[in-house]
Amino acid sequence: MYRNYQINKPPSINMRITIKLALACSCILAFSAFSFQRTIQDKYPLNGEWKPIRQEMGGRAMPPEYYAKHLLVLQDTNYVFTAESVDIGVSKYADGKMDITGKEGVNTGRSFKALYELKKDTLSICYNLKGDQYPASLSTQGQPMYFLSVYIRNNKE
Repeated sequence: MYRNYQINKPPSINMRITIKLALACSCILAFSAFSFQRTIQDKYPLNGEWKPIRQEMGGRAMPPEYYAKHLLVLQDTNYVFTAESVDIGVSKYADGKMDITGKEGVNTGRSFKALYELKKDTLSICYNLKGDQYPASLSTQGQPMYFLSVYIRNNKE
């Protein structure tokens, strides 16, 4: 009986139903993918490539040629920092505080505490290179072991 029902229906109606179902499924999949991407961006807002535009240590500005070729890449809880060498590790962050642990490179086994601030595509990170406590602010003034780096998001287009 079901078979006769299918045979007796005009093909154009079946085709319209199939197209509508395919379109509905496509819309649902597209929305799901967008929602998943938005969730990752919300959970890891610092993901991306970051180029330094200003650096200072102990209240003293570093010359731009010092950091001109530096690059920080943050991907979820992992980081890769490229300077004169490559440093790879784990960075966990929330509520303006960051914990950084080196896994490969010059900082292998070392841990640092930092404060960060994200404003649109500008990321400021003040690192305590002693690693014993979070900096009180994004200032390095009077703190010889504090290092501040201000980055801009490296938009590849």
